[in-house]
Amino acid sequence: MEPEWKNELAPLLKNNEEWAKKKAIDDPNYFAVSAKEQVPPYLWIGCSDSRVPAIQVTGLESGQIFVHRNIANLCTHTDFSFLSVLEYAVMILKVRHVIVCGHYGCGGIKAAMEEHHLGLVDNWLRHVRDVYFTNKEELEKISDPRVRMNRLVELNVIRQVQNISHTTIVQVAWSKKQPLFIHSWVYDLSTGKIKDLSNSFSHIDQLEEIYRIKPAIDNN
Repeated sequence: MEPEWKNELAPLLKNNEEWAKKKAIDDPNYFAVSAKEQVPPYLWIGCSDSRVPAIQVTGLESGQIFVHRNIANLCTHTDFSFLSVLEYAVMILKVRHVIVCGHYGCGGIKAAMEEHHLGLVDNWLRHVRDVYFTNKEELEKISDPRVRMNRLVELNVIRQVQNISHTTIVQVAWSKKQPLFIHSWVYDLSTGKIKDLSNSFSHIDQLEEIYRIKPAIDNN
């Protein structure tokens, strides 16, 4: 008797077989080229939410966008998974654009605004609560809870873009004149459209002086 989980996974394997067959028909060289190397110009840092797949919402193909995802699309200086992805993307793949993309209606953002005890994730979401606290005056002027939450989504993305720009990884790249642009986007689940928050960084001079590490870079 087959275990029940095999039946649950069978559609995925069938879909994969059909997808691979279609790709090979459409472009006989697709997998040969894909297997050689990846040279994506973009790094996407998004939420783990299953409704926001980076490739589909941007209309790209596999191999064109390097992806890192976690709950509430956080970029913290103590997260070695995020830092490792960022370093590999910037230093090895030489991506030109790092995109932090949050999404309206984010469950992680909603949870951070509530007092429920969820477990380990509460410690992770403390970073979102820090963003709320920093922008408390603005946020608490918004009477509509949904609008307030969506504004926190935007403010959280902006903070993560700042965090990325503060890393030594990015600043070393800038010191070497490597073209590197950090962008803040938000995806709207209700429309399928991406909003550019127009809060981008591309040079160390855009950072507050306390976050600049020019002396350390100059010594490398």
